Amino acid sequence: MSLIGRLFAIAFGFLFASLAAGLVVVGTMLFPELSDLAGGPLDPDALNIVLGFGFIFVSGFALLPALIIVLVTEAFSIRSALVYAIGGGLVGVGCYLGLVPFDPGTLQFDGIVRRHLEIMTGAGIIGGLVYWLIAGRNAGLWRDPPRQPTAVAPPSPQPPPAA
Repeated sequence: MSLIGRLFAIAFGFLFASLAAGLVVVGTMLFPELSDLAGGPLDPDALNIVLGFGFIFVSGFALLPALIIVLVTEAFSIRSALVYAIGGGLVGVGCYLGLVPFDPGTLQFDGIVRRHLEIMTGAGIIGGLVYWLIAGRNAGLWRDPPRQPTAVAPPSPQPPPAA
């Protein structure tokens, strides 16, 4: 795979990973009652607008941390789904903690809501796994030389056995 093709795969993977993580964040933060099936149908237009904003929010905050994870995995040809899930979870935690006020006097974050931290971590894990499905499984393959097809030589004829 060429480097340019790999860059397109990375961009495509990040796009869909951000969409999946945004879907998780929006679905769990704005619609916690979705677990109650008696709630009735949702307005599809409102849901599309909210999902669009969730996608923009997640992709904007997660771009640089996710890019660091992608660069490390590409540099070392790491193709493990677990690494991408852990990296996505760390990116989700980092994005959430980036929004929470930090008190340098006590060296603590003020106002951490545990549910929100769990949601962002879960969204990061889902995003990492979606990225792995699209682009992470082939990390570092662009550096390998293309395989040459090996021709199988026909077997040489054996002389007839001596009588």
